[in-house]
Amino acid sequence: MAEVKVRLFANLKEVAGTSELILPGDTVLEVLEALVRQFPDLKDMIFETTASGPRLCGYVNVFLNGDNIGHLDGLWTNISNNDELGVLPPVSGG
Repeated sequence: MAEVKVRLFANLKEVAGTSELILPGDTVLEVLEALVRQFPDLKDMIFETTASGPRLCGYVNVFLNGDNIGHLDGLWTNISNNDELGVLPPVSGG
């Protein structure tokens, strides 16, 4: 199983109390599931529950090594050791 650096931003970072951690997984979904097991309060901020299983909330962006997973294989994108996953909620300001 791969180990991936996960970087959290904005309110996700605040809820988790950390901006960076190492988590196991062979796909993006497995890594995010490990994240919400460790920080259950993040679950509803990252996932929507559907009849067909978990789905990313429409406003959450996940990047694997800088590439949006929506342009890859989504939650089923394979992960390798030393990859970096960034999880970004919507951010507004002015």
